[in-house]
Amino acid sequence: MPDDVSPVPDRYGAAAHRPAPQHPSPPIPLTPAPDPRPSAIPSPSPSPSPSPFFPGPAAPAAERLRVVVADDNPVVRAGLGVLLSGRADIQVVAEAADGREAYERTLEHRPDVVLLDVRMPGVDGISALPHLVGIAPVLMLTYSRESEIVHEALRLGAGGYLVHGEFTANQLVQAVRDTKDGRANFTVTAADALLAHMRHGTPPQRGPLPEGLGSALATAPAPPPAHTAEPSESLSQLQPVVGQSSVSGGSVPTPNRQQYGLSSREVEVMDLIASGMSNQQIAATCFISEKTVKNHINRIFTKLHSATRSEAIAHWLGTAPRNPGRQP
Repeated sequence: MPDDVSPVPDRYGAAAHRPAPQHPSPPIPLTPAPDPRPSAIPSPSPSPSPSPFFPGPAAPAAERLRVVVADDNPVVRAGLGVLLSGRADIQVVAEAADGREAYERTLEHRPDVVLLDVRMPGVDGISALPHLVGIAPVLMLTYSRESEIVHEALRLGAGGYLVHGEFTANQLVQAVRDTKDGRANFTVTAADALLAHMRHGTPPQRGPLPEGLGSALATAPAPPPAHTAEPSESLSQLQPVVGQSSVSGGSVPTPNRQQYGLSSREVEVMDLIASGMSNQQIAATCFISEKTVKNHINRIFTKLHSATRSEAIAHWLGTAPRNPGRQP
């Protein structure tokens, strides 16, 4: 009897022979059937097939924003260095402990932004500021919160003013980026000082700053106009002043500015022009648009009978030569 035929008993008990089925049984699947029960763990998706093409060249890394940190406190400098250099797009290229060193490091490295403290031994930040803004944008980063210091820093060309304890790490990083792009940032104290000035509508009184800040400017010439590429005077001419409460020196005759008939806003704009500020910096300081600044300057030039910025500054400071045949 063939192996594939088995005897099957009939109803009478006799065995009968039945042929094997013509269709073989379906083969056992090599992979298990899916479990109909829900599973909490999803099955891993198949990995994508490798691309038949060679990978293209890697994109060039973006150039990092270069910063000089000037602060007399080594702990503050170290903390800022770790914080800023920890960002992929920022690099601290140099540190300085006073204004003179800040100027030297800025000249050497040509950074995108300078972070500048106010109170430093030797040459303070206010004295160094007008020399630094001719090289790189400056963001004041300080514990000094006096209103007159805030105004003086902005008048001398600072691109923003941050007071320690009033900002987060992310806000500081964003302020550094904004300063490079010409956008001003102020913490609460500095913003309040500017708001008080705007509400009164008159510039703050220009008196001696606390602790003789800015006194080194007494022995240095006025900062160069904003259009010059390089500062005309070296900070080495500044003399450190320590513990001096007022600026000493010979008396300088005050020019008669009433004769020009400038409005209070035009006087403010002209003072900022004479300090070396650009139109953009004036707009940020006065909270007006650059177009409005240009309109003020055009009217100022007409009233001062000046064709250029330097000529207007000379008339305003009383250093223009006297011309008997021409009205001032």
